Amino acid sequence: MTSTIIAILLLITFIGFIVFIMKGGNLMIGFFVMAILWSVIGLIPFDTAIQKVFAEPALNYGPTIIYIVFGSWFGQVLVDSGIAPSISAATNKVGKKRPFFAAILVVLVTSLIFVSAYGVGSVIAIGVILLPILLSVGLPRDLALSIFSLAIGAPMYLNVVLYNQMKAFFPKAHYAGTYLVFGICAMVVQLIVVLALILLNRKKINPANAEQNLAVIGANDDADEIQKVPAITYIIPVIPVAMNMIFKWDAIPGLTLGVLLAMLLTGKLTSNFKDSIKFLNDTIQTSISNIAGLIMFLMALTFFTGAASLNAARFKPIFEALLPHNTLILCLAIGILAPLALFRGPLHVWGAGAATAAVLSGTGLFSDAFMLPLMYTVTLMAVSTDITQSWNVWGLEYMKVDSKAFLKYGVPAMWLVTIINELLVYHFFG
Repeated sequence: MTSTIIAILLLITFIGFIVFIMKGGNLMIGFFVMAILWSVIGLIPFDTAIQKVFAEPALNYGPTIIYIVFGSWFGQVLVDSGIAPSISAATNKVGKKRPFFAAILVVLVTSLIFVSAYGVGSVIAIGVILLPILLSVGLPRDLALSIFSLAIGAPMYLNVVLYNQMKAFFPKAHYAGTYLVFGICAMVVQLIVVLALILLNRKKINPANAEQNLAVIGANDDADEIQKVPAITYIIPVIPVAMNMIFKWDAIPGLTLGVLLAMLLTGKLTSNFKDSIKFLNDTIQTSISNIAGLIMFLMALTFFTGAASLNAARFKPIFEALLPHNTLILCLAIGILAPLALFRGPLHVWGAGAATAAVLSGTGLFSDAFMLPLMYTVTLMAVSTDITQSWNVWGLEYMKVDSKAFLKYGVPAMWLVTIINELLVYHFFG
């Protein structure tokens, strides 16, 4: 009887947490409070809670925080060294002559940059360059913003910063081997759908509207004024991934090599020692300050996953009864239900879905190698097109686009992408 009452109370708080997040509650506070509630309701002994909920999970997550720090630093170096802006500006050369080709090129360039770059700061730095380019070749503002956001989401399968945030739920998964092959395939699928979206809406591309749309956002087509860097530097964003795939390097040395090459090839690693040190210090300080809040959020998340794992046995019979044991059916079900990830819903791991992922991970019904891409794929639907995603919020304001207009392009496209990529999850991990 006691066990049943505890399970019911845990389920009530679980539902309450989902409602709290759906109403815009603070995730970090929510996770911290849930960790305490589940420790108390689950009758976890005080000493056990201190060690297994609040100490060990945070300490064990330390190495992952290091990956996030180095990934953020590398992304900041790409922006501050001029590599990312220069890649973006290079697309402007073909824009006015071939609008359709220019739109495709912007998508590919955006994806190249965000294989390694991450965060709302990087998105803004690149967005203020690329979005006016899209407008200057005649794309409507809502379509331009949608394809830009979808192009950011596509390479997130390979982005080491975001991937390592997922490992808070599924620590036994590895960013290597089979996962990287899956990540590349999933990225390609999303890019194909984005390019198809451009093709289907090509009649809406009208260069005659360029000046009006640029005036609405108060921007100029001034990409040519950006300082250029050597073209060889354009391959630097993919160096960390390439070093892992070809030489099996860990992400840390790969990211460090990328930083050093970026500085060397852009002249930031000069004979003037003080200038080089200043560049290093500035990029490190900016990158770490950009993720300070994220790190504390992840710490609160690890507290909750610790409490969830200790209570997971109480939910295991429920999940065993409700979840299909066939991984193909599970992948299809998640793909079909993918819109539940929107608005920080129960399939979005950085929303209400955090509770879903934490409990599923704790039950041990499926391996981490399977669960991470399963939940990551559906979460990336929201990252790519959800109006609660930080850089999408910025984009809506910057581009003066109505949220409904933004969603009408992104949701159908990402729903299709998610179903296809969940089938890829089954193919590679099921």
